[in-house]
Amino acid sequence: MGNGVREGQVDFKQQDVEPITSTHLPSEDNQEKKKVLNSLMSGALAGAVAKTAVAPLDRTKIMFQVSSKRFSAKEAYRLIYRTYLNEGFWSLWRGNSATMVRVIPYAAIQFCAHEEYKQLLGSYYGFQGKALTPFPRFIAGSLAGTTAAMLTYPLDMVRARMAVTPKEMYSNIVHVFIRISREEGLKTLYRGFTPTILGVIPYAGLSFFTYETLKKLHADHSGKSQPSPPERLLFGACAGLIGQSASYPLDVVRRRMQTAGVMGHTYSSILLTMQEIIREEGLIRGLYKGLSMNWVKGPIAVGISFTTFDLTQILLRKLQHSTNVERSGASQTNMCCCWLLTWSLWTDAAVDDEREDSVLLE
Repeated sequence: MGNGVREGQVDFKQQDVEPITSTHLPSEDNQEKKKVLNSLMSGALAGAVAKTAVAPLDRTKIMFQVSSKRFSAKEAYRLIYRTYLNEGFWSLWRGNSATMVRVIPYAAIQFCAHEEYKQLLGSYYGFQGKALTPFPRFIAGSLAGTTAAMLTYPLDMVRARMAVTPKEMYSNIVHVFIRISREEGLKTLYRGFTPTILGVIPYAGLSFFTYETLKKLHADHSGKSQPSPPERLLFGACAGLIGQSASYPLDVVRRRMQTAGVMGHTYSSILLTMQEIIREEGLIRGLYKGLSMNWVKGPIAVGISFTTFDLTQILLRKLQHSTNVERSGASQTNMCCCWLLTWSLWTDAAVDDEREDSVLLE
């Protein structure tokens, strides 16, 4: 009897422990979900702020990339100034809503994927919780950029088409998808995809690698765990300068292949596209057309993007610590819904915005 009582007590305690173990699993799952939501929201905001800041320069660059006109800083300035005089200050941001339709999901996926790849590679190489070594750092950035490009490429294709065609050709974003699919085939939505991926691998890899490396060097030499916002901007600017310079020729090729159907050209492959550009416009003036403008807008955009992402991440973590689990979870769900609603509104706004987007051909 005595032994039976003792066994019964032991059994009772074991049964009592089981629910405690199970309650920890949902908590860990919730933490992981919150981390992913944080990365998605921070990345979306980072992309939106950065692209909006450089929208006039980005739009001007695309116009020169897809044409045979010679690029110069003077000509770029004349185009921007002429647009300002003829159509007003805010016309410099015309078409930005269509850009946001692509940038918000792209940046959200890229930054979120980068955090996940860093965690996976850290586990694989035994650097869990620590800074990655240089090679895994580059691989994490390249994989993040590739993942985002694969999932959002059709939106980039549509944006390029709308930027270089008159408003009568495409009435809205949905119309672009329908007309391209019907007249040119679904494969056209991924035309220029190969040079995009080939360009994204060095661009995203070097950008994330440079930024993470500079942050690590700063921490090692200054003794501070985190750089200040101005230092983050500087590190991001260096990352953008290096990444965009390395991948720029493929960016020109990508734009030419994307807009070939409406610009009177036929480009069947990356090498043939490069050969034609070099033959007609020269190596430097053709494949590096607009690079000097990218050296202005690229560092600004990437610096703002990395800084916004990091600071938003820090802010969201502080908000989580200042609220309990239930309120934090509900708050994050509501914030995610707000982002989805905002992106939907941008999509609708792009319809009206692009109807007036013929200035690029004038």
